[in-house]
Amino acid sequence: MRIAIIGAGFSGSVIARELAERGYEIELFESRPHLAGNCHTARDPETGVMLHVYGPHIFHTSNEQVWAYIQKFGAFMPFINRVKAHAKGRVYSLPVNLMTINQLFGKQLSPATAREFIASLGDKSITDPQTFEEQALRFVGREIYEAFFRGYTRKQWGVEPSALPASILKRLPVRFDYDDNYYTSKYQGIPVKGYTAIIERMLDHPGIKIHLATAFTRARAQDFGHVFYSGPIDSWFDYAEGQLGYRTLDFKLSRHNGDYQGNAVINYCDEDVPWTRIAEHKHFAPWEQHEKTIISREHSRLCGKDDTPYYPLRLVNDKALLERYVARARAEQGVTFVGRLGTYRYLDMHVTIEEALNTARVFVDTADGDGKMPAFCVDPLA
Repeated sequence: MRIAIIGAGFSGSVIARELAERGYEIELFESRPHLAGNCHTARDPETGVMLHVYGPHIFHTSNEQVWAYIQKFGAFMPFINRVKAHAKGRVYSLPVNLMTINQLFGKQLSPATAREFIASLGDKSITDPQTFEEQALRFVGREIYEAFFRGYTRKQWGVEPSALPASILKRLPVRFDYDDNYYTSKYQGIPVKGYTAIIERMLDHPGIKIHLATAFTRARAQDFGHVFYSGPIDSWFDYAEGQLGYRTLDFKLSRHNGDYQGNAVINYCDEDVPWTRIAEHKHFAPWEQHEKTIISREHSRLCGKDDTPYYPLRLVNDKALLERYVARARAEQGVTFVGRLGTYRYLDMHVTIEEALNTARVFVDTADGDGKMPAFCVDPLA
């Protein structure tokens, strides 16, 4: 059976590899001139630094199966993401932890007294938080909310925090110790040769034919036994119901001598600073030595049809629109929608890989059982 896979990010590449190893004939189509999607990495010719072209990507997971799987295609070095933040004229440690609290309030609190102190700052009049703003005010109080969340959120999402659902801030975003590891995953690292090298090796199989800089139209689906589509779900249907809301990013690069900021990522929380964060890419590979450096300033804005989509908004209108696209997708014959764009969900790399592995297994089981492959292996409306 000939199978078409649209998109050469982790979703498409994992499915391509898994099905090729099971004897399927794979043709992979990527509209960009390179592999790896938004995880694409490339050496900057001027500085020699490995550039995370579409923004920082730190691989982290507690899933041992996923960690073992990704390491089959390239070596990883340990990397701990220790983010700093510029706010109100000072530099702080993120995520908000005991150091941040003591810095912001000029105190020397212990874990227990800090917990009591933060609880006293929360707005007890908010008993059932419905918005991002209410959730923050209820659990961390106005000082922390305005220092680290309000301005950054408005820049990142382009809407008032009061218009975002409370679910975005799912848990109390405060640690009552000095742990400044941005993630809590068991395994954390960055590939020694970059993510594109990982994808290249993943797709290095005689059963996979790659078409770069090649768009795939819906009309071509009839030429294949099945299609796995990891592009934007609304684009597949030519935006017939309207365009789903995404935020996109613009990266402004500059090169410097020496060390620019002394850290991989620094957030800029104040609203009068136009960028959301600065990434200094050589710090993502501390095992390398470079005399020069390259930084990228990230600017967030609403995504247009010709822009690269990054973060699904999933506001009320978007969810209603998504329901209509999901209904259309389920009526399609021989197409499965996968990944962040195909399911209109924000997914970390490890979740993308886990879901892609599962999708490949479902397809093989369905084909062996002469059944019908579903349009989604994960409910995008959940």
